[in-house]
Amino acid sequence: MPRQKNETLTIRTTVEIKDLLRQAADREHRSLASMIEVLVMEYAKKAKLEPAVTSQSQGES
Repeated sequence: MPRQKNETLTIRTTVEIKDLLRQAADREHRSLASMIEVLVMEYAKKAKLEPAVTSQSQGES
């Protein structure tokens, strides 16, 4: 089952960073948003990070 995406992230960056991101996304046949997700998840895995809030627990009260 695909993850439900219900959060928005807006960033300001340099033209160089955006160009590098676009090149990486094109190489992987991904959107910019998808490429950012991949990069963050790869970093989190290497750094042994776990999300404090998961998609399942967001709806629980």
